[in-house]
Parts: sequence; structure tokens; C-alpha cells
Amino acid sequence: MLKPTSRIIIAAALSAGAVMANPAYAVAASYTPEGVCGAGFARVNDGSRVVKTSTGRVYGRVYLLYNRRTGFNCVTTIKSSFTGSATRTVAQLQVKGGGTKGESGAYKYYAGPVKLYGKGHCVKYWGAIRPNGHDPRVASGGRTSWGNCG
Repeated sequence: MLKPTSRIIIAAALSAGAVMANPAYAVAASYTPEGVCGAGFARVNDGSRVVKTSTGRVYGRVYLLYNRRTGFNCVTTIKSSFTGSATRTVAQLQVKGGGTKGESGAYKYYAGPVKLYGKGHCVKYWGAIRPNGHDPRVASGGRTSWGNCG
């Protein structure tokens, strides 16, 4: 008969083994918006939105970052579902009076970085994730009104 402490240790070891046995999980967890956008970029207030289906299932997050030195904005969509599997993933950025830029493709972990100059201007940002095939469950999210001005 195992003591309660032994059961906890064994359960923890088994749980850790399951996470470590899934390399896609470990790789996906290593991506951060700052790492994707690069040196000098930092998250802005209200710069993170869930990317979810109409039923509320979350597939990832879309992030808006800004570099004070260069005046550039950066957007990336980082997946939390379907990681390691190439699925349609989108990251889009729009600067008021400065254009729109996006990236869309079959990515394993994230879309982006999408960068546009925007010092002194408001922005909108958006991300989407869609499972493979003809699966109708599209997840989307972002800022659809002008914000993060300056």
C-alpha cells in the first residue's frame, strides 16, 4: 500500500512525463509576443485579445506590441490549440491613415510578426485560427475599433 505522499509524487511524475512527452506543447509554450516581435517591443495596454470561436472555445491570443524607440507596432497571433499542426493562422494590423498589413498561412505555432509604423496614430488589430480541412470552427479576435492611439 502506498502512502499518500508517495501517491502525490507518482501522480506528479506521471503528469510531468505527459507534458514532456508532447514536444509540440513544450515548443508552443516557448513562444512569447516579445520573442516573436523582437527587441524593443513591449505589450501595450489592452494589447492582448482572445482568439475564440462563436461558441467561446479559445484557440489562442492575438497581441499588439509597440516599440517606443522606432514608433513601430507589431501584431502576432499565437496558437494555444492545434499547436504543432500547420493550421490557417492570421495576424493583421491596421494603422489609421497608415495602411493595413497582414500575414496568413498554415503555421504550427504563430502568425506574424506583422509590423507597421504608427507613432501618433490609432490602430486596429486582429487574429484568426482555423483548424485544417473544411472545419467551420473559425476562431477570431482583436480590436475592431480604433484604439491604442499615440
